[in-house]
Amino acid sequence: MPRKIVIWVVLAALVVTFVGVLGARMAEGAVLPEIILGPLGLTDALFYLFAAMTFAGAATVALSKNILHSALGLLAALMGTGSLYVFLSADFLAVTQLLVYIGGVLVLILFAVMLTNRITEVKISNASLGLVGGGALLVATVPVLVFVAIATPWATIVPAELAPTTREIGNAFLTRWLLPFELASLVLLATLIGAVVIARKELKQDEPDTSVS
Repeated sequence: MPRKIVIWVVLAALVVTFVGVLGARMAEGAVLPEIILGPLGLTDALFYLFAAMTFAGAATVALSKNILHSALGLLAALMGTGSLYVFLSADFLAVTQLLVYIGGVLVLILFAVMLTNRITEVKISNASLGLVGGGALLVATVPVLVFVAIATPWATIVPAELAPTTREIGNAFLTRWLLPFELASLVLLATLIGAVVIARKELKQDEPDTSVS
């Protein structure tokens, strides 16, 4: 168990270092050097590495029976996805992925797992179909996805050089997409208020009746 955690921590440190260094290089206008590693370049090798890490993390989330291992697999999947955003010159999305999903959502999930000491005693009433249902869904879905991937006439373009996109996204949020941006914030505010109202109702129901008849 400690060995697996050490491996996940090392992988997380490598991904964070990669995103930070490459983001700094992009801010300076530099381009990732093309060091040839056999038939693949450095960029191709890193892409396949992070894609494999994303796939392995997602598989761990879906297949692991240990909820802590699933949380660590989610960490690998989210960091791999953030690294892939860097290859699309989406530096803002990559940093947001690390800060919001890993620094916020995943940390909250880990806190919930660590602080729930009776999680193994919970009885699930709606048991899933297990491997049989998942296998049937896989057999029904994979041929359709493969056919779409092969039959679709994908457009081939020359990849552009890595460049920062934060300025353009900020200008778009405050000019062209200002109204949708504000509406999204109102939706989040309404969700937060609704959660507070529901929590207050549950607290009132749990309070003992101290009134004297």
